Amino acid sequence: MTIGIVSAAYIAAAVLFILSLGGLSGQESAKRAVLYGISGMALAVVATVFGPGVGNWFIILLMVAGGAVFGHYVASRVQMTEMPQLVAALHSFVGLAAVFIGFNAHLEAWRVVAMDEAARSTLDGFAGILAHKTRVELVIMKVEVFIGVFIGAVTFTGSVIAFGKLAGKVDGKAKKLPGGHLLNAAAAILSLFLLMIYVDKGGIWTLILMTAVALFIGYHLIMGIGGADMPVVVSMLNSYSGWAAAAIGFTLGIDLLIVVGALVGSSGAILSYIMCKAMNRSFVSVILGGFGTAGGLPMEIVGEQVAIDAEGVAAALNEADSIIIVPGYGMAVAQAQQAVSELTRKLRSSGKKVRFAIHPVAGRMPGHMNVLLAEAKVPYDIVLEMDEINDDFPHTDVVIVIGSNDIVNPAALEDPNSPIAGMPVLEVWKAKHVFVSKRGQGTGYSGIENPLFYKENTRMFYGDAKKSLTQLLPVLQ
Repeated sequence: MTIGIVSAAYIAAAVLFILSLGGLSGQESAKRAVLYGISGMALAVVATVFGPGVGNWFIILLMVAGGAVFGHYVASRVQMTEMPQLVAALHSFVGLAAVFIGFNAHLEAWRVVAMDEAARSTLDGFAGILAHKTRVELVIMKVEVFIGVFIGAVTFTGSVIAFGKLAGKVDGKAKKLPGGHLLNAAAAILSLFLLMIYVDKGGIWTLILMTAVALFIGYHLIMGIGGADMPVVVSMLNSYSGWAAAAIGFTLGIDLLIVVGALVGSSGAILSYIMCKAMNRSFVSVILGGFGTAGGLPMEIVGEQVAIDAEGVAAALNEADSIIIVPGYGMAVAQAQQAVSELTRKLRSSGKKVRFAIHPVAGRMPGHMNVLLAEAKVPYDIVLEMDEINDDFPHTDVVIVIGSNDIVNPAALEDPNSPIAGMPVLEVWKAKHVFVSKRGQGTGYSGIENPLFYKENTRMFYGDAKKSLTQLLPVLQ
């Protein structure tokens, strides 16, 4: 391929990526948006592999084929409930790739600089680009390499810890080493100091030491974030991986990588900001870690949890005119979305008004509940965001909460010492009747007690969500 054809392919791929990102904002257009993204990536890979100055095609194609087979194997085995940890794991790959590419760029630049002028003139590909760089351009490239490796290393360990927390392999509670933010600040200052040394004729040892420091920062930042805030973490790591890719794009001189990295980085940052705003959190506090921790002893909860059986829930639903369903991660764990869809269909066929209330951070990653409901073919027009439906709870006959805890927790508004104090929640307790589908009396993933379960108008519908909801169908009118 000529450079003109490659440039045209990159422009087309960039347009497809933009269309893909825009289409993901709506459920109706999401499937088409994914196809745009797949097409754009395929076009970008072909244009890059067969572009001018690229050799070793057999090895490259072998690696691409191996990656495709591995990706298909993993994707086909992962359950929808495991999607958040898969996303976190994929972010770690992007970060690690940025680290490897940065080190390779350093070693290649070192090799090219050591050559004489005649030898440099015979180079092509990335080595040829390095051979024609001026001294100032090489210094700029060093900064790009340093930043790319730093962000990549932070993303790698941060994503690994996020994967561990989401998969239950690492304690979901926020934990920091003694010194907390001072340790992170000291590590950041040390990294800046190493950057100055690296630019001023510093060897690879500065890059290695900075990588170790950045790996620690990624680990410590995410360990300091509570499990209740994992959706924000996933989005934030998505942003980090984008900026790492953009920095490496500058290093390699690949415009498309810069554009795609900037798209991913900015969209992830914007989404993180939106979710932080929805949770009444500071975006800066999320980036620095130590987010989702309590400031004192929580309020004492009085009362008891009162259980109800399927017949009791069905009787209330038969009498109700308006019903709101609040899905959470428990619905995903039980794979109850199809049962929820069937329940919705039956209730609507009886002339009842049924809607869904979606909190911005429901589930373990952004849009988790929307994806599950779309998979179960729940109509898009009855799936509403928190701001659209929160004022309707006082006028609602029945609310069914399926596997949710923090997003329906009144302690967020009533207890200043709660770990989620100040977070806007779905005010389900204002409805006439609230039924909570829950496996047991535990506090759930985040470990936060919920006063909702003890309120007079709340009844606990214990058991696996899929089985419990399926039991309702035969006894509904």
